[in-house]
Amino acid sequence: MAADRDFSDELEDWLKGDTPKTVGALSEEFEERAFAVTILLLMFPSALPIPTGGITHVLEFFAIIVALQMVAGRTTLWLPKRFAQRELGASMTEKAVPFISRRIRWFEKYSAPRLAGLFDQRWFIRIIGLVILVFTLGAIIAPPFSGLDTLPALGIVIICLAIVLGDILMFVIGAVIGAGGIALILTVGAAIAHFLRNLF
Repeated sequence: MAADRDFSDELEDWLKGDTPKTVGALSEEFEERAFAVTILLLMFPSALPIPTGGITHVLEFFAIIVALQMVAGRTTLWLPKRFAQRELGASMTEKAVPFISRRIRWFEKYSAPRLAGLFDQRWFIRIIGLVILVFTLGAIIAPPFSGLDTLPALGIVIICLAIVLGDILMFVIGAVIGAGGIALILTVGAAIAHFLRNLF
């Protein structure tokens, strides 16, 4: 499933092209990789250890919609019309996406096609969709302002890159990071609940 050209180059070419800079146009550009590319962009802000003003929860909601379609085995991505036609905006196309592209280049240096054929199997994509769904829900339930949503979101970003680059090792790394983040969220959440029970 890995492309002949670097994914980062394709992403930058799309940004420089004349096509509308909407979520729908982006998914059409990358066709069979649309699920992974869309979720990657939706979850990338959550993977950064910076304040986002709550916008990440909106993006995570749409990531869940995409992940559910992966679990259902859809081959084409469906997005709500209003969301699909929404312009990404100057801050996204001029700052965020180029920033993401530079980070992707770092992963591309160390990635190689490993068991790439797995990512062409419908059953495996369904499993990946389920993993992404669980990690996204974990990011949503993370205690507010704790920064704990970063790890499951980072795991999702790496898993999406694994799909695009056809690298099972990268998938495993993303799964381990995301699972570690979920475990940390549950542990901290249990500690907070215990503290509140004792307090009141």
